[in-house]
Amino acid sequence: QVHLVESGGGLVQAGSSLRLSCAASGRTVSTYAMGWFRQDPGKERQFVGHINRSGGYAYYADSVRGRFTISRDNAKNTVYLQMNSLKPEDTAVYYCALPPPLVLGGANPQEYQHWGQGTQVTVSS
Repeated sequence: QVHLVESGGGLVQAGSSLRLSCAASGRTVSTYAMGWFRQDPGKERQFVGHINRSGGYAYYADSVRGRFTISRDNAKNTVYLQMNSLKPEDTAVYYCALPPPLVLGGANPQEYQHWGQGTQVTVSS
């Protein structure tokens, strides 16, 4: 069983940066692509982006493209979400998620099998 733990969230002002981490245990993360999602209370979970197993390919939602960057360090079993130029509308709980092995996973949360507990990001105006 794989276990994911997000960290790095917090309260920041608009225009600031944060880096979220997702540490995996129980399985070698290099077997998996990784997705990042976010969710506001009462709203559906929203795709932020994903990265392939090697880290050579990443794709982002339009709302974050150019501001957010996903990277990974497979030696540390960790994936990162660097968030720059944060806006109040980026406020949400952020989750990392694993699709099945050897599958990239798309924008649909149902494509992902394992989820972290989430970390809160709050951006004040």
